[in-house]
Amino acid sequence: MRSDQPGPSNSRSTMSSVEYLSHKGILFPSMNYSVETLLHVENEFQILDDDVFNVTFPKSGTNWMAEILALISKKGDPTWTHSVSLWERSPWIEADYGLKMALNMTPPRLFCSHLPFQLFPKSFLKTKAKVIYTLRNPKDVLVSFYHFSMMMKVLKTPGTLQECLEEFLTGNVIYGSWFEHVKGWMELKGRPNFFYITYEELRQDLRGCVEKICRFLGKELNSQQIDSVVENASFRKMKENKMSNFSQLDETMADFKKGEFMRKGISGDWKNHLTVAQNEYFDRVYREKIQGMNITFPWD
Repeated sequence: MRSDQPGPSNSRSTMSSVEYLSHKGILFPSMNYSVETLLHVENEFQILDDDVFNVTFPKSGTNWMAEILALISKKGDPTWTHSVSLWERSPWIEADYGLKMALNMTPPRLFCSHLPFQLFPKSFLKTKAKVIYTLRNPKDVLVSFYHFSMMMKVLKTPGTLQECLEEFLTGNVIYGSWFEHVKGWMELKGRPNFFYITYEELRQDLRGCVEKICRFLGKELNSQQIDSVVENASFRKMKENKMSNFSQLDETMADFKKGEFMRKGISGDWKNHLTVAQNEYFDRVYREKIQGMNITFPWD
């Protein structure tokens, strides 16, 4: 961890002029998102019993889990993941384009979502549809989001890391507060159709995690098929796969001269970025906001 003190915050002029959409107190990108779509998803979207949802707070392993789930659904055969883009295999239901895709998909359907639970489709609680919720150390989420914001034209370009940290801890970022997001979804802990896992567990024992996910989904894969899931969902394989590495994103969405969508894929990168003072400040806020959750995470 860096030992230097955080520098003074720059003025807001360091941030881009991108405006966010605000819906029920939660911020969303304005491109490809609309209040109409968000309301439709919450109140009218009909979830089916065999739907599977990959839910995360942004930068928590969403695409990794999407790849794992796609490979499991095809018993380890990578043909689908090598021929169809990730966002078409499992569209984000809350985005305008994602909802259109979702409404035209035939079951069984695989979806992604970053929605906090209070904005998730109300029909979920009346179904047997399964949700896999992936969490990640919020310090790594912060650092990943900081770098991600540099290259994504639909997001506000952050000024200093200190500014980004302050916005993150107050929940003034897309999809709102990490703390509220986690608390909302973890209230489903114990339901038979809700499964949670951490990015850190996936990093430590991907094969073991794939086996757990298969059991949750009721999928029986043999050892060779699980080997294929693990191999093809590796960071190296995904980074090489143009259907999974988001290199095909339109230039109106991303500037790949400023970074890569798949940057490092590691745990603990926050130690290379946060100063001692920033880390201590983050810990104080974290301890205060995470109270009452009755759960211990790998990073606690």
